[in-house]
Formats: sequence, structure tokens, C-alpha cells
Amino acid sequence: MTTDLSASFKAYDVRGLVGETITAESVRAVGAAFVDVLGLAGQRVLVGGDMRPSSPEFAAAFTEGAVARGAQVTQLGLISTDMLYFASGQLQAPGVVFTASHNPAEYNGMKMAKAGAVPLSADTGLEEIRDAAQAYLEAGHIPAVETTGSTDTSELLADYSEYLRSLVDLSGIRPLKVVVDAANGMAGMTTPAVLGDAVLQALPLEIIPLYFELDGTFPNHPANPLESENLRDLQKAVVEHGADIGLAFDGDADRCFVIDERGEPVSPSAVTALVARREIARAKAAGEDTPVIIHNLITSRAVPELVEREGGRAVETRVGHSFIKAVMAQEQAVFGGEHSAHYYFRDFFNADTGMLAAMHVLAALGEQQLGLHELAAEYNPYFASGEINSKVEDKDAAVARVLEAFADRDVAIGRMDGLTVSAADGSWWFNLRPSNTEPFLRFNGEAHTQEQMAAMRDEVLALVRQG
Repeated sequence: MTTDLSASFKAYDVRGLVGETITAESVRAVGAAFVDVLGLAGQRVLVGGDMRPSSPEFAAAFTEGAVARGAQVTQLGLISTDMLYFASGQLQAPGVVFTASHNPAEYNGMKMAKAGAVPLSADTGLEEIRDAAQAYLEAGHIPAVETTGSTDTSELLADYSEYLRSLVDLSGIRPLKVVVDAANGMAGMTTPAVLGDAVLQALPLEIIPLYFELDGTFPNHPANPLESENLRDLQKAVVEHGADIGLAFDGDADRCFVIDERGEPVSPSAVTALVARREIARAKAAGEDTPVIIHNLITSRAVPELVEREGGRAVETRVGHSFIKAVMAQEQAVFGGEHSAHYYFRDFFNADTGMLAAMHVLAALGEQQLGLHELAAEYNPYFASGEINSKVEDKDAAVARVLEAFADRDVAIGRMDGLTVSAADGSWWFNLRPSNTEPFLRFNGEAHTQEQMAAMRDEVLALVRQG
């Protein structure tokens, strides 16, 4: 039975159940379609994968399809997602990494990029690749072009590590004790290379590793640091070791969460503000008048407020990496951050990298004497709800109930990404966004006091969950 690719092709990437919605046969067809749709016959295509058991097989299958249609495939082997972006940016070549990010072991998928690490999404070629691959699957074969392609290999880790170190110099900071939870994901390979001495000279960092063994079955805990229970081992280890900071990466290591010396999470909004201050200062020192910082609409209002104070310009965008990356390019922004701990850098080809964000936090911490808890407090002045999901069958009706309840109050209404309601006096705001793939409404809110936040949260959720 032919695989239906619409089950695994999402808005920004491909993700499915191994052997069911994503198979070697379907991946082979995608490899051929990738070359056809992007016109890559005779050109270089980069192919790598993470530590999931199926990634090597899928990388080989994609390579077969791409070579049959004339591509010159450079096999990158075992890589993190941001290593693909690095290679795509440096080599100006398109590519794919096989990963399902933070999803459970039974999943795998593909994140694809055009040359220069430009993202592929449903609006920029992903749907065409899906349809062309589906046609190959239904035809039952992939015809080879007259001049088929070839393969070679490339080792990225040293160049990637050197490049990141060239962007943030950690050699002169005070000694720091750092616990890193790699969750058996790709940070188990990249952390010793970038922050340790596996590839380059040692930095003034004592790295205490948690779950560095690459194992795509995730034997210790899921590689999803967005879920608080997956941070507990790291929080405990930071306190037990008397560490200065803890870092938690997701499976493909493109996201990084931060824990302070008390074992408490530092919000991604606070990290965004901290890195934004550093990048604004660096850009101004290089002669930029008003450096641009991107943030999505559910990032803390502390971010745009800090950006304006520091002489930058804050630009708000929808949630989602393809939106952020597009606006990063349009605005020539120096940095962008999301509430989900995706951090984007102009110097990293407008792509997201958890490791570079972690290095900025380490630099900020190590350049002065305050503990991280005190340092981060400046960037976290408000009280946030965190993201709260409500299972709602009729999402439009739920949003309408909320809108009606707030319509006669002194508020501003925004419709950029779902519904955003903001108090006219700036004391609170909330956003309701429908999930594209699940019967969920996602609530995020923030207020000047804990009491305001709790009252607003409870009122909105009661309206959403009526009936």
C-alpha cells in the first residue's frame, strides 16, 4: 500500500511514525523530489541525521533518490539540526537532516533547508516536494536521469565548533561549573566539542554531563525540555553539584533551556532579553544605528521594552520558525527569540541554534560576579502563565466567547496570530492561539502582578472550557 505523504508533511517539516507514515521507500521518493522541485541536478545536496535508530537508513534512502535525479550528495553523517544550518550557510548548499526533534523514539522526520539555511515550509516548496514524491510513490519507481549524481562525505564538527567559538569568546570568563542534560540527544556530541576539550582547547568551564550517550530510544527521559518533568534531573544535579548553571537541550539540539544555580528555570523570554542586550551592544559597536531584534507575540513584554531602552528596534512576529526566519531576513535583524527556546542569529545565517544561545548566557554570567538567579531577575519583571492547552472541539466558538466577554472593556484587540487582548494600561495581556494539528487552544498570558495574572488566566480558561 502506497504511503500517504500528507500524513507526515507538516507546515514546516516532515514528521511521522517510522514504518507507518514515514518509510525508507517514501524517503527515497522525497530525496528525488527535493532535487526535482529545487532544480538541484548537478549541484551539491547535504544529507545528515541525528541519533535515532532509523536516521542512517533514511539518510541512505534520501541519498539514493537524490543521486538518481542527478544531485551530488555530501553525506554529513551524525549531526545536530543546527549543524545542518551551519553547513548549508557556509557552503551555500541545500540539505536535509533526519530528526523528529523532541518527539518520542517511534518518530522520525526531516528538516529541510534551501542554500544559505533558508527554511523550506509549506508556502516555500514543501508542498510541491510532497506532491512530486507522492507521484513517484504511486508510479512505483524513480527514473534515473541521464547523468546520475555521486556521493562524498564531509566532517563538520570541528568547523562548526570553531565557528561558534568565533562568535562568542568564552576564554576570558571566570570559571563556571555547568551541568548539561543532553537527554541522549545530539548535544551529547556537540557539547564536548564546543564547550569542552574534545575538539578544541579547553575553556574555563567544568562540564558535568547528564545523559550524553547518543541513544534515540531516550532511555532516561524524553528529549523535550519544554515539559517541566524532563528538567527535574537537571535541576537536582545543579543543586547537588553546586553548579553555576544548567543547560537542557532537545533531541536535535536546536533548542536550549537554562536552569539557574538554585535549580529554577530561567524563562526563554529572559534569555531572549539577555541575548538581545548583548547583540544590540555588539551591533552598535560595529556601527549599526538601530539594531533590530525579532520576538514572537507571546514573548514577555519585557523583551521589546528592553530592546527600546537599549536603542534597538523590536519587531513582533507570529509564532513559528519559518515566520521568524523570514522576518529576520527582511529586517536584517541581528537576533530573534521565541518563548519555546528557539533563538535565531544573523551571524548564524538567520537560523536557530541552542548552543550559540547557551554560549551567550555563559558569557553574560562569566563576565561578572552575580549568580544567574540575580542576573536573570532584571530580564523577568512580570508574571507569566506559561503555555496552557485546553482541548476544545469548537475553537472558533471558544474564542468568540472570550472576545465577547472582553469587548466592552478598556482593551486593545490583536488578530496577528489567534486572539491577543491587552489591557489599555499595559498591566496585563493574553493570547489564544488554535493548534493547527490538534483540538487545542493554547493560552499564554502575563501581568504585572501574580494576582492579576491568576485572575485573568482563570477567567479566560473558564470561558474557553465552557460546556
